[in-house]
Amino acid sequence: MDRKSVVGVATSAVLAVAALVAVAPGAQAATSDPLRDKQWGLDQINAEAAWAASTGDGAVVAVVDTGVDFDQPDLAGQLLPGATFAGCAEVRPCGEGDFRGPDGRNDGDEHGTHVAGIVAAAADNGIGVAGVAPGAKVLPVKVLEAGSGSSQDIADGIRWAADNGADVINLSLGTAPGGQLLTIIGVDTLMRDAIAYAREQGVLTVAAAGNSSTPLCSDPAFTSVAICVGATDPAGVHSYYSELPVKLDLKSVSAPGGSGGLNGCDGDVWSTVPVGTGSDTCAGGSYDSYAGTSMATPHVAGVAALLFGQGRSMAEVESAILGTSRDPLLGLVGVWTPIYGYGIVDAAAAVAY
Repeated sequence: MDRKSVVGVATSAVLAVAALVAVAPGAQAATSDPLRDKQWGLDQINAEAAWAASTGDGAVVAVVDTGVDFDQPDLAGQLLPGATFAGCAEVRPCGEGDFRGPDGRNDGDEHGTHVAGIVAAAADNGIGVAGVAPGAKVLPVKVLEAGSGSSQDIADGIRWAADNGADVINLSLGTAPGGQLLTIIGVDTLMRDAIAYAREQGVLTVAAAGNSSTPLCSDPAFTSVAICVGATDPAGVHSYYSELPVKLDLKSVSAPGGSGGLNGCDGDVWSTVPVGTGSDTCAGGSYDSYAGTSMATPHVAGVAALLFGQGRSMAEVESAILGTSRDPLLGLVGVWTPIYGYGIVDAAAAVAY
């Protein structure tokens, strides 16, 4: 589909789970981050307008993904010691969430660093990009290797995050279409049960809808209590590759995920990547532009962090996100539709809710 698509194969459990990447510049911004003007997603969700009320200070977002580059300068001071479950032998966890994992190599594991930057890259520091919640901390949990992994590793990572300080769990990953059925019939309920456990601990989970253009959220979003997140392009239109954010409990929203390469690098989502791994297509270096519901999901996780930073409970955070999201076509707020869920998240409206 694009320059950064990822295919996953389960390594030790039934469900195949993979990072969900699919493959117009924003308005003038108030920060000194050089790439901020390309971050149309922050403008679409009114992120900067929310920062007077909260930057997410005190909130912790677990990025349960491919791990994070601890040397990324725009994430300096933003990362907590995390955990590694992918590639572990006897001891679990077997690391602190570094993207290289136990084998010491980077085998296409830039994804988690990109997601982490969308959530909480440092703002107004004169380099790179700004995160949705620049005052929040990221808890990196490596459960995917080369972009794919097992439901057992993911479930273990979710539970670990819930027990180790996370307020929000970001799952920019999902199964292939039809994977929901395996959970429904009880073949593999590991991720669904882990997300339920996290909720019992007061932790909100947000999960990607998927990039296969089908009508239903992929799993684990579909069968769990997570908020399912569909993607939008710079015009606020539902992205062509994104699943419709449809699930039975109607807990779904939309957020900036990019145009999937239709409008070049600036039509997708700029964020951090491990140092030196940026593609030549989008200028290289330590930043890159990706598209997918993987990129939409951390926009929502960042808004949740802004709300947790205000001292709200998990239930209050969920209500604020769903109750203030807006449908760009109908002009409705907090009304569910199959195209946008409750709508595109609105950080400024949510912190004032």
